Amino acid sequence: MAIDFQQVRELLAAIAQTDVTEFSLKSDDFELTVKKGSGVAQPMIVADATVTPMSMAVPNPIASPPVAIPEPTPPPTAPTNTNWVEVTSPMVGTFYRAPAPDEPPFVAIGDTVTPSQTVCIIEAMKLMNEIEAEATGKVMEILVENGESVEFGQPLMRIEPS
Repeated sequence: MAIDFQQVRELLAAIAQTDVTEFSLKSDDFELTVKKGSGVAQPMIVADATVTPMSMAVPNPIASPPVAIPEPTPPPTAPTNTNWVEVTSPMVGTFYRAPAPDEPPFVAIGDTVTPSQTVCIIEAMKLMNEIEAEATGKVMEILVENGESVEFGQPLMRIEPS
């Protein structure tokens, strides 16, 4: 069985939004266990298939040790202006303001953005996901530091619509 990491990511995000403290999913060649509530989540994925099309699956046992996940950051303060539009993270990952360490940031406070303009990147599972503005306006606040971990639904920046 090929592992669809997008589905695993969506499942983990859904679990994170609930009061569920322990979740297990098992099949003949895949096992996922998530425990939360002790301050440190310990997901463990054990699979007996590589991430390839089903017809080309090659046995390759993978056992990951428990991974410590830091305490969630406190929610950002409420926007100064309630008309501002928040750009939120669509996934759990790492926030980057620029396309590469030696490149300038996509946007800075005071910049004007347009819909579909890339404003940052969220790295999740070694994939770089461009996050786009959903409104035309001026960037008023950037709420996350470069390289910081972000949660699903966490506000990343605020835009004053124009």
